[in-house]
Amino acid sequence: MKKVFTILAIVGMLFFVTSNIQAQNEGNKTEKKVEKTKKADDAKELSFHQELKKRFVEGGPAFMGIVLLILILGLAIAIERIFYLSFADTNTDKLLEEVEAALDEGGVEGAKELLRNKKGPIASIFYEGLERMDEGVDQAEKAVISYGNVQVGNLEKNVSWLALFIALAPMFGFMGTVIGMIEAFDKIEAAGDMQPSLVAGGIKIALLTTVFGLIVAIILQVFYNFIIAKIDSIVNKMEDASISLVDMLVKYKK
Repeated sequence: MKKVFTILAIVGMLFFVTSNIQAQNEGNKTEKKVEKTKKADDAKELSFHQELKKRFVEGGPAFMGIVLLILILGLAIAIERIFYLSFADTNTDKLLEEVEAALDEGGVEGAKELLRNKKGPIASIFYEGLERMDEGVDQAEKAVISYGNVQVGNLEKNVSWLALFIALAPMFGFMGTVIGMIEAFDKIEAAGDMQPSLVAGGIKIALLTTVFGLIVAIILQVFYNFIIAKIDSIVNKMEDASISLVDMLVKYKK
């Protein structure tokens, strides 16, 4: 019996050791596979950036440089407008409640004092309207409308330049394509023979300028649409809040 137990113990130990070795081998294989996968992914990612850089250089410095400059300027304007519009947006319902409470407690001067510490175009419009309250509600309403138009202009500042860059990017890309095609045909004319290898490089460079021009236009178009939607939202809030302010002033005068 002791021999049997000894044999069973030895077999169990061998099985346990063998299992551990197999588990370690499988773990090492899995880690190697993961490392290989990561390396392959890194290589793919690196190759994408290298390919993008290569294509950009192949497009030529003249038109590619102009397209890149358009992208940089367009993104600068878009980011500046997004920050400006984010700070310009206001909770109009809360502001109206605060103005109404200030009117009830401190009158027009109390409401003006409140608005001096508020930021945003809507607070500025309210302040200009209250500045004219001593001349009557009609004058206050006119001041609100006039200054509202000024604030809309501030919201739309430089947006027209962004629209211009959206139009210019593909135009310069197409111009690069046309010039590249002309150069390709010049080579055919000079050689007196139609060889694909003679014009393939020129045609490829010509098409690359168009591709990058369209990419820049698409990127800037997304930002442009977002900015326009944001401006429309703020303008709608301004109009609704202005109407509510005038109604509030009429009620206050009574």
